[in-house]
Amino acid sequence: MTNLSVVPASKPARTSDAAPADAGSASGSDSAAVSARGRQLPPNVALYVLASITISFLAASSAPTPLYAVYQAEWGFDPITTTVVFGVYAVAVLLGLLTMGKVSDHVGRRPVLLAALAAQVASMVVFATADGVSGLMVARIVQGLSTGAALGAIGAGMMDIDRPRGTITNAVVPGIGTAAGALVSGLVVQFLPAPTHLVYLGLMVVFVLQAVAVALMAETVSRKPGALASLAPEIKLPRAVRRPMLVAAPVLFAVWALAGLYGSLGPSLARELTGSRSEVLGGLSLFVLAGVAAVSVLVLRKAATRTVMLTGILALIAGVALTLVSIRDSSPTGFFVGTAIAGVGFGSGFQGGIRTVMPLARPHESSGVLSLLFVVSYLGMGVPAVIAGFLVVHAGGLTVTAQEYGVAVIVLAAFALLGLLRGGRGGAADLPVEQVGGNA
Repeated sequence: MTNLSVVPASKPARTSDAAPADAGSASGSDSAAVSARGRQLPPNVALYVLASITISFLAASSAPTPLYAVYQAEWGFDPITTTVVFGVYAVAVLLGLLTMGKVSDHVGRRPVLLAALAAQVASMVVFATADGVSGLMVARIVQGLSTGAALGAIGAGMMDIDRPRGTITNAVVPGIGTAAGALVSGLVVQFLPAPTHLVYLGLMVVFVLQAVAVALMAETVSRKPGALASLAPEIKLPRAVRRPMLVAAPVLFAVWALAGLYGSLGPSLARELTGSRSEVLGGLSLFVLAGVAAVSVLVLRKAATRTVMLTGILALIAGVALTLVSIRDSSPTGFFVGTAIAGVGFGSGFQGGIRTVMPLARPHESSGVLSLLFVVSYLGMGVPAVIAGFLVVHAGGLTVTAQEYGVAVIVLAAFALLGLLRGGRGGAADLPVEQVGGNA
């Protein structure tokens, strides 16, 4: 496989020291080059722009969560419909990752991001004008496909710019985005008019501004042939990351399965435990889970990867266990405390999974490997959530289903712990983040 040449945006290529044949022409070319470089964003700013895109995309994905109660009251659908709408998004993300996750390795990061941002704008228009479940489905599909296409390009682009910081940023921004979307959407629903329009119009403005910023970024990889061939779904792991992937995959699946529970059924569960109909409270459980996850990534960013993984698994088991006891005892306080502890597990487990695998991927493999990590994550988020929706309607109801779901997450986490203890002592699992990519 041909290596991509990574172009450091902060160090433009030098021109030859030889005198040009046409001094006037050379002067004009130099002026044009300086002007072009002047319009490009500095690398640090570009890194923040890329991080902000992940935040806004995942905020958009969680924004409908507090709105499901509004849609349900207006259109009269049952809980299984809520989880199907949620699951459709996860499936669409998977399709986007599998078919378009590697395209940016061939055509560049910027074209993929600009196309994904345009698709996100289109999905916001569909959301804002939806008059039934079918409209929500279409919007979620477009949103999911564009998110899947962008995640690999964003993550690889951040690592192109700064590999150590990019690795940590890839782990922290999903939690920030998910938390922000749930909370802001809940506040809009509770206190502002026309929430089913205003939330999406605000996100649309953000996406347009981000598209302008992407247009000003320097491309970080050179083009190479094979873009059309890369669209064929392919599960391919470079040899160097196969063993670490076996350690990371169960952890990623477990933590995102928990996120799927909170994203689909969390608002209903919080309202049932508290007896409140507040839409802010409905989005608060997902906000606590994802917000604590983001904080835990920052707190543990300098810890050894194996320590982060162990912390994540043990916190996930403890937090979910406390949440299950609180649901049984109808304790809202215990439910939110358990959610916060589980949030430590979510953030640490996701960060540990990324740091276990990504440092061993070469630059031209980064987008594809990161896309595969997100495939595992979104399988964990989507499939169990849809099954849970079916069980709510056709089996034991909301509380019983939530308890069964929690037990399943604990079993997955225990399996991940076994895998880490048996096979996680080699490779990247022992590297502190400062050693990622050989850069301090």
